[in-house]
Amino acid sequence: MFNNSRTTKIAYNDLENLAIKISKNEELIKLTNQQINMVTTEIDKKNDSIDFLNKEIKKVREQYALMINNSYKSKLKESRLMFLLSSEDFLQALKRSRYINQFSKDRKSVALKITNSVKLLAKKVEDLNSLKTQKNKLLKQNQQSRKKLKVEENSKELMITGLKRKEISYKNQIDEKQKISKNLDKEIDRLIKEAIRKSNNEPNNNIFKLTPEARALSEKFSANQGNLPWPVERGAIIQKFGLQPHPVVRTTKIQSNGLVIATTKDAEIRTVFNGVVLSILKFKGSNITVLIQHGSYITAYKNIAEVYVEKGENVTALQKIGKVFNPKDGSKSTLQFSIFNNTKAIDPYIWIVK
Repeated sequence: MFNNSRTTKIAYNDLENLAIKISKNEELIKLTNQQINMVTTEIDKKNDSIDFLNKEIKKVREQYALMINNSYKSKLKESRLMFLLSSEDFLQALKRSRYINQFSKDRKSVALKITNSVKLLAKKVEDLNSLKTQKNKLLKQNQQSRKKLKVEENSKELMITGLKRKEISYKNQIDEKQKISKNLDKEIDRLIKEAIRKSNNEPNNNIFKLTPEARALSEKFSANQGNLPWPVERGAIIQKFGLQPHPVVRTTKIQSNGLVIATTKDAEIRTVFNGVVLSILKFKGSNITVLIQHGSYITAYKNIAEVYVEKGENVTALQKIGKVFNPKDGSKSTLQFSIFNNTKAIDPYIWIVK
């Protein structure tokens, strides 16, 4: 079945894609479970609130019934007018008049309280039914996701079995990619350090010396942590920052100083903030990388096929700077996105909008 290296590579690409789908599906199931737990908690709170309100309505209705009953008995004995006329003096008549008026107000107040409580109860019941519907949808979604996950896991196991004999070869490919990536990161580090040296004329200083304008830009960039736009319009993170197991060969660790974002074919790459193009790098074994400086921060955009900007050019947030590389073997198009504070690589995930 896998009788040549190209077919094997495509098969491993399919396996990588499937492993990523499984990972995303697992995250979706986890998130749905959290939502179900939150909705269940809300349902329990609504039920408790409805029980309490029902008891309150019952108590107020009993109170109202007692008031009506007492009022009825009072009317049987004597009319309100006679009650007033039988007063011994004007002061007593005034007090009795106030008592009658107050009794009438209290009765109306209790009646209004019952009406409002009944309306509130109806609203709570409506909200409860809405929450139950939401929970049922989430449970159904979770069930479908679990079925899909099971199918994907079975497919993955079958593919792994078929490719088992090629695992050593594939592991060598991963190691070679890691080597190229490591060399590229070293070159990026060299370019950033070179720019730092030019800014302060101190060979051992690893911090940019900024002009007032560059310092203001750096502060604005820092203030936008968690709010930076994505470097592509549509995409999904398939590799996170730092050291982690490979999605297929779990015994192999991969190191990344940024995020790998799977995106659409021919997707255009855009800068995440105002800045200046620091460097356009074409390193051996890799596609084009663009470095953009934002004060003391640098953003790196790797795996570009076509570049729209030039070194030294000022760019603005969301400006298109290039087009992503499309692999000829049919594997996914990806952008590798990194952020540096001076020479230190930092996790871009906490900087972009979720």
